[in-house]
Amino acid sequence: QVQLVESGGGLVQAGGSLRLSCAASGRAFSSYNMGWFRQAPGKEREFVAAISCRGGNIYYADSVRGRFTISRDNAKNMVYLQMNSLKAEDTAVYYCAGDFRTNCGTYVYTGRSGYDYWGQGTQVTVSS
Repeated sequence: QVQLVESGGGLVQAGGSLRLSCAASGRAFSSYNMGWFRQAPGKEREFVAAISCRGGNIYYADSVRGRFTISRDNAKNMVYLQMNSLKAEDTAVYYCAGDFRTNCGTYVYTGRSGYDYWGQGTQVTVSS
């Protein structure tokens, strides 16, 4: 069984920064792709960023490209989301997601259906 636990959310002013962390346990973390999604009130959960198993392939939503950075530390079973130049529209619950079905080195999904394990979410609120 896989467990994903997010941390690092909070309240920040527009233009500020936050770093989200996701701790993974229970499976061979370094063999699987990871992603971050977010869900604002009244909206669908949307893709934010994804990183391949070894970190060589990274993808971002257009809305965050250039401001957010996804990274991972396979030795620590951790994935991170560094968020800079935050905007009010970045306010949402942020979820860490793991794709533990796709073999390392193959396709990296940017859709929700590509991920089979999810964390409980961490709230990010950006005040304008």
